[in-house]
Amino acid sequence: MSENRMRQDQTGPATTGSGVMIPAAALDAVCPLHLLLDRRGRVLNAGPTFDKLLGAPAAGRDVMQLLQVLRPQGIGDMAGLAASDGGKLRLRLAAPCATVFAGTCQKAGPGQYLLALSFGIQLAQAVQRHALCASDFAATDLAIELLYLSEAKSAAMVAAQQLSHRLAGAHAAAEQEAQTDPLTGLCNRRALEQRLTDLIATGQGFALMTLDLDFFKAVNDEMGHDAGDHVLCEVAQILREETRDSDTVARLGGDEFVLIIGDIQDQALLQRIGQRIITRLSEPIPFGQHRCQIAASIGTALSRDHRQPTPAQLLKDADIALYASKAAGRARQTFFSPALTR
Repeated sequence: MSENRMRQDQTGPATTGSGVMIPAAALDAVCPLHLLLDRRGRVLNAGPTFDKLLGAPAAGRDVMQLLQVLRPQGIGDMAGLAASDGGKLRLRLAAPCATVFAGTCQKAGPGQYLLALSFGIQLAQAVQRHALCASDFAATDLAIELLYLSEAKSAAMVAAQQLSHRLAGAHAAAEQEAQTDPLTGLCNRRALEQRLTDLIATGQGFALMTLDLDFFKAVNDEMGHDAGDHVLCEVAQILREETRDSDTVARLGGDEFVLIIGDIQDQALLQRIGQRIITRLSEPIPFGQHRCQIAASIGTALSRDHRQPTPAQLLKDADIALYASKAAGRARQTFFSPALTR
């Protein structure tokens, strides 16, 4: 028999002010978080949940060694507890757990006082800290139901957050897909126009290169569209390698590509960049046992050529320069000038 049960047998049931006898077992069932005290503050009976929190039987111990009264201030002995006479108390369990309770102390019979405790707003923390379960609460206690509601709300919030993250990820993926050329993985026309609009808005100078593959139709006609797709992917990789991460490489469709070179408007430097690309694209591209021979023509426009450039105007200028490169013999780069429009 436990020490707590032995003391219950010795002290007998609690009595109310009207002399009604309350068996200890009934008190434990309806108020598992309680202390029955004598006039000196010695614990006559402790509810099973209180013993669980304490980690040892509380019976026979001084209540002021087990609990500290936080409010009202100044209560440091049993006389102070008794004088509170049903008033609201805030108490803290002795270290190391320092669980906080709401409570009230009332006379329970001749020389006996009932200190009834509850977790109040600290319920969730107490349940987690002490691994409490439904059997640690009275059957009529709404605390467990409130805890279940709190957990259900938390679970719903977590599920909502996860759904929100998935939707955001799906939206970002869809947005990325909508701005990407499916064959080469480069930007498409939509992404290019957005990038041009953003650059123009910042006032940053840049160069726009339009690149068209020469002899690409012959690859498709002689070796098939699989060979043509392979060539386009190889061209895309070369363009990535010959530009910086901050630059933009786009495929507008077919064998037409566009490059945005930011912060560079020096024609000599841009000429060298274009020539490197033309040289690399002039090298045969292996496809199985075949070698695909193409070339590239480039037309370049500079944003500084217009006081208020627009994406459409810059693309038109670069196209005019591109046609000039093809007319001059292909595999070369031409810079736009107003004379070309004549």
